[in-house]
Amino acid sequence: MTTENKKSKLSAYDIIAIVSAVGLIGWIITDFFGGMIIWLLSYGLIIIPITLLYTFSVFDTFISLIRKGNRTSKIKLTSHGIVLFSIISFNLYHSEIYKSERIMTAVLKDDLYHYRLILRKNGNVENQANGMFGFSQTFHGKYKIENDFIIFSEKPYDNDFIPDTLLIDKEQNALFIEKDSKGNFRTEKEWLNHFEIETSE
Repeated sequence: MTTENKKSKLSAYDIIAIVSAVGLIGWIITDFFGGMIIWLLSYGLIIIPITLLYTFSVFDTFISLIRKGNRTSKIKLTSHGIVLFSIISFNLYHSEIYKSERIMTAVLKDDLYHYRLILRKNGNVENQANGMFGFSQTFHGKYKIENDFIIFSEKPYDNDFIPDTLLIDKEQNALFIEKDSKGNFRTEKEWLNHFEIETSE
């Protein structure tokens, strides 16, 4: 076997870097499908070894940089660079930097879940659902405000728990969601019949 063939072969450390990096990015992506914590609890036997391998690979690459400098494996550097880029991109996506300004935030809590509605100036609305064992998911929609009503043209949820119209009651600092038999909103605060307004313009 020639020297060039030997150099072109992946080392075990390169393979560890690639596999652990791909696995870690896959785990990061699960935040869009129920949250990283709940996936860790469900698939810990796969995720924990991957994170340990990745930690080992980071230390190995760091030591290699000190010892070899520019001769450090480009495959390892690229793998870790892609993970770092993914983490930065993920945090930017979830930050407020590129999002329209909030005009109202309201929360509804029950025993297992709590829902946070975020209304933005550009007509977008987010419903951040958080539950037991680290479950989290964000639903997106569209809304408009007419008089004292919030009307969803695109519902930010996948069930009928929240209706397509909410009543804004600024005196009680609440968004009411339930109607009586006559179709009028019930404006007495009860458990699970309103969102509590946290912030508002």
